[in-house]
Amino acid sequence: MQQQQQRVSWIGLGNMGRGMARNISQKANLSKPLIIQNRTTQRAHDLAASLDNPSSVQVVESVQDAVGPADVVFTSLGDDASVKDIYESMLKTPGGVNGKLFVETSTVLPETTNEICEKVLAAGAEFVASPVFGAPAMADSGSLIVVASGASHSIDRALPFFTGVIGRSVIDLRDHAPGHATLLKITGNSFILSMVETLAEGHVWAEKSGLGTDMLHKFIEEMMPGPFVAYSNRMRHGDYLREEPLFAVDLARKDAGHAIRLAESVGVDLKIAKVADEHLKIVKEVVGPKGDLPAIYGAVRKESGLEFDNRK
Repeated sequence: MQQQQQRVSWIGLGNMGRGMARNISQKANLSKPLIIQNRTTQRAHDLAASLDNPSSVQVVESVQDAVGPADVVFTSLGDDASVKDIYESMLKTPGGVNGKLFVETSTVLPETTNEICEKVLAAGAEFVASPVFGAPAMADSGSLIVVASGASHSIDRALPFFTGVIGRSVIDLRDHAPGHATLLKITGNSFILSMVETLAEGHVWAEKSGLGTDMLHKFIEEMMPGPFVAYSNRMRHGDYLREEPLFAVDLARKDAGHAIRLAESVGVDLKIAKVADEHLKIVKEVVGPKGDLPAIYGAVRKESGLEFDNRK
C-alpha cells in the first residue's frame, strides 16, 4: 500500500470508534501518527497503551486540537446531539477548515447528516457520510461494511481508509445526498432489531414448549448462519447480560426511534420495531444503562413468566 501522506484524526472512541481508529493507525500506512481525541481523554490514553506501537497515535485533549493539523477528520459519536455539538466546535477551529475532509461514521438521522454536510461545505471543507454495519468485534477485526455517500471526489479521497482498513466492503452511494447513507443505516438497523426480537420470542417459546433452546439453535445454524447464530448464542449462554454492553440500550432505543419516525413519515408502520422498543424499555428498567440489545430476550422471558436472567 502506498504511504498515506494526509494527516488523519479520529474523534470518538466508543465501542465502534475504538476498533476503527486502531485499524487506521495500524493498517492505513500513515506517514504520521493518527491523532485521537475522546471526550474522556483517558479512553484515548488507554487505546494508545493497548497498541503494539503506541507511538502510532497521538493523544490530544480538545476537538480543535484534533482538527487543526489534520487533512482528514473521522468522527464516531453516539447520537445526533453529540454530532451537532462536535461539528459546531470543529468548524470554529482557528485557521479554518478549508480543504479538510470530514468523514462521519455515526448513526444519526438523515436530516442531521445533510445539515452537517451543508455547514461543512459552506466552510470550504469536504464531507462524506460513512456509517458502518457490524458489531464491535467486526470493528476490531476491520471487517465492517461501510456505507459511503457524498461527492464522488470526496469518496475517492476517503476510500483508502475503508476496504482493507476499517471494513471488508463498501456500499458506494457516491453523488447521492449524504443522508442516503444514514437512511440506509437506520433501515438496516431496523432489520437487526427485528432479528433480535424474533430470536428472543423464539427462544422463550422453545423453552416453554419443551422443544428446547438447543434444538431451536440447531435450526438457526442450518437455516440462518451469521448474525442470527451469533445473537442466538448470546441469548442461550446468558451473554445478553454484560458489564460492558456491545449495543447499549439507550443507543438501541435511539436507533429504533429514528427508524419508527422515518418510516411513519412516509406512511409505513414498523410494528416489529415498536414491539422491540417496548422490550428495550423493560431492559432499561431491569438492567439500567448497561442493558444490551439482546437483553430483549430477558424482557420477553420476564413477560412470559420466566426469570429475566437465564443463568439463575
